[in-house]
Amino acid sequence: MKTAIKIEGMSCDGCRRGAEGALKRVPGVVSVEVSLEKGEARVEYDEKKAALSDLKAAVAAAGFRAA
Repeated sequence: MKTAIKIEGMSCDGCRRGAEGALKRVPGVVSVEVSLEKGEARVEYDEKKAALSDLKAAVAAAGFRAA
């Protein structure tokens, strides 16, 4: 499954890398592309192993707000 998650609170490339790394560590995530300019992450994941709530929790644990 593919989804886009709005991420609030990113202000630099380090933030982008932090959010991307957090999402990549979620079991079941296949690919992640985080755009600082758009303030969003495009994530492809196996919905049998991960849920949207898991992705949002990973973003929150990295210190950002997932909308």
